[in-house]
Amino acid sequence: MHVFAVGDENKPKLVLMSGSGTVAPVYDFKILYEKLVSNYRIIVIEKFGYGYSDLYEGSCDIDSVIAFQREALEKAGEMGPYILVPHSMSGLEAIRWKQKYPNEVKAIVGLDMAVPGFYLLWKQEIDRRIRFMKIIRRLNDHGLLFWYPLSKRGLNRDEIKQQQLLRRRNAMNPCYENEAKAILKNARIVDSAGWIDCPILMFVSDGKQVSSGWIDHEREFAERMNARTVYLNCGHYIHYYESERISQEIRVFVNQIMES
Repeated sequence: MHVFAVGDENKPKLVLMSGSGTVAPVYDFKILYEKLVSNYRIIVIEKFGYGYSDLYEGSCDIDSVIAFQREALEKAGEMGPYILVPHSMSGLEAIRWKQKYPNEVKAIVGLDMAVPGFYLLWKQEIDRRIRFMKIIRRLNDHGLLFWYPLSKRGLNRDEIKQQQLLRRRNAMNPCYENEAKAILKNARIVDSAGWIDCPILMFVSDGKQVSSGWIDHEREFAERMNARTVYLNCGHYIHYYESERISQEIRVFVNQIMES
């Protein structure tokens, strides 16, 4: 499993966690973390099947996924507490991490992060998305996948080339499909484990690139957890469009929790 880390080890540690289908997280997040690296230790976890990590079809139950990530951080020499920064589906992982290992998580910053209530009503949508993943994978295997949601923002020429090569290797590989198959069960586990007690900052998109009800579930979760919420008029990969504002808000939020 590949872990990318940059910045002062003695500063607060932001752990960026990607959403489903992000073929190269270390490049996907660069537009955001390059604005934060002078203030924080930046860590990007690339799960199995993502970025430079192996295409290893290990267990996708949420506790195993977190165990893999914790072990990778430990072997990379990183120690908590962490401020977890999940995008989309990895919101479940961040919440579960806090539930199981509360002393390791100082706070959570959600980048349009998924919450368990959203997935609990998602059975038919999950089946549809798995079928879509299989189609994309077949196209990719035959060299016929000519478009994939990649952002070149903040990347140099070599990084763009690497991102394209990782897209060719990773797009909708079986690791992503297995994650999707496990998502409903994982959401139930997280939901049944109850509330978490830590500072939470949630950035929320306009909801147009995700399924209906997204914003309602985000708002409900934020109210239950007493989270601060910032609504953004942009797409689901909010760090592509609003990295400047997000980085500013993160600095204010982290300063407040470190001083408390």
